[in-house]
Amino acid sequence: MQPLAIFASGAGSNTARIIEYFRHHPRIHVALIVCNKPDAGVLAIAAKEGIPALLIEKERFFRGDSYVEELQKKEIGFIVLAGFLWKIPEALVRAYPGKIVNIHPALLPKFGGKGMYGRFVHEAVIAAAEKETGITIHYVDEQYDHGRPIFQAKVIVETGDTPETLAKKVHLLEYEHFPRIIEEVADLQNHR
Repeated sequence: MQPLAIFASGAGSNTARIIEYFRHHPRIHVALIVCNKPDAGVLAIAAKEGIPALLIEKERFFRGDSYVEELQKKEIGFIVLAGFLWKIPEALVRAYPGKIVNIHPALLPKFGGKGMYGRFVHEAVIAAAEKETGITIHYVDEQYDHGRPIFQAKVIVETGDTPETLAKKVHLLEYEHFPRIIEEVADLQNHR
């Protein structure tokens, strides 16, 4: 059984979908929720689901051991970033090479990097008069939104779309594709 950790900073809508997808999975289970905000909704989801949660603090994450030892104690073999807003430190990337994936609410390499998350991404897409947007699921490296892409899905940006309407369209793509891509990539890692 592959123990999975989900790193999240917000309400946890993607986390809830991932937990549901893997609830009765024969090979993969969500073993830990890692969060950097004590009031994040994702912590309530973890509590409701009976999944252990690890609340992390900035100094230790970036200048300490990056919680690698805690993850290894729980035998975490794969990490999923689902709305996690901190950059992943080099120590964690080295400890989990090719075993950390992120979802980004745009078609990378466009509209990625520091500060490009949530509403800010959708506002930038509209301001640039893009004809399409979507999601990118990618491996994580030491830079924001930079690792090798795994999967992209697109939606049309229509005249009159707002950041809110784009967010809804993009969330539907996330819910549809993210759990399945996690499964494929985690299974691939298990067979290496």
